[in-house]
Amino acid sequence: MFSLHPTLQADTIEVGQFPVCRALLMNNAHLPWIILVPKRAGMREVHELNQKDQQAVFQESMIVGKALLGEFKGDKLNTATIGNMVPQLHLHHIVRFKHDPVWPKPVWGALPEKKYTQIKLNQMLKRLHSLFESASSDFIKTT
Repeated sequence: MFSLHPTLQADTIEVGQFPVCRALLMNNAHLPWIILVPKRAGMREVHELNQKDQQAVFQESMIVGKALLGEFKGDKLNTATIGNMVPQLHLHHIVRFKHDPVWPKPVWGALPEKKYTQIKLNQMLKRLHSLFESASSDFIKTT
């Protein structure tokens, strides 16, 4: 049975779901940062998914990446499946800007904690719901 890793549970807010992945907002207001987590138990690497799920995950990732970069007008989209600290398969989608706090370096371990205020979180969730609903008829908001 699928369950979300405790670290992801603690560090994110669920935005909604695609057919294969849950879409989570990283609770770090420095940058627009979505994490996709395939709703499949025991997955650590993309190659462990069956071929149909691999294709769906990459399709959902492309939808999210294109939508985020277009909406937030970033200079670059960082997409990664690191997994060194959280072994559960998850895909980061981080909009980067030449003026962001750590550009051009990677964000991992470099950004101080800056959680969303409740007002900013509500605004961001509303914006993301609208964005992902426009980008995919398969998206279902959950918050």
